[in-house]
Amino acid sequence: MSVNVKRVLKTLGDDYTVINAEGHILGRLSSVIAKRLLKGEKIVVINAEKTIVTGDREMVFKRYKEKYDRGSKEKGPYFPRHPEKIFKRTVRGMLPWKSKRGRDAYRRLRVFMGVPDELKDREFETVEMALYEKICKTEKFVTLAEICEYLGFRCSA
Repeated sequence: MSVNVKRVLKTLGDDYTVINAEGHILGRLSSVIAKRLLKGEKIVVINAEKTIVTGDREMVFKRYKEKYDRGSKEKGPYFPRHPEKIFKRTVRGMLPWKSKRGRDAYRRLRVFMGVPDELKDREFETVEMALYEKICKTEKFVTLAEICEYLGFRCSA
């Protein structure tokens, strides 16, 4: 299933910030994005599959597999396998989801795998306080693409 990027970006208007998630830690980047969304910013995240989750490889895989297997096929709760959907769900968990303010903030977020052609000429922002090289001393990490591949996601590229 292909996403119409022009149509998706048109819903945000012209004044949005593009953040390149490559090399960032998932939780730290998500919390920064959640705070900025609550302040009223419109944010587009690219390269969501290159986001890093720190921890032992098997432990991270086990934790995400438990989330994915939880619930029933008919009733849920449903946990996504796509990198961009896992990223959005992580940000959603950091917003006050039951209030109108939180839901409106969530609607101002767009997440993409890779870099869409419509955004190649834009300038990308990096969040210094969420960069892996700046804050992490451990060698144990997994990318979101590897987690999704473990859960059964097959990229159609």
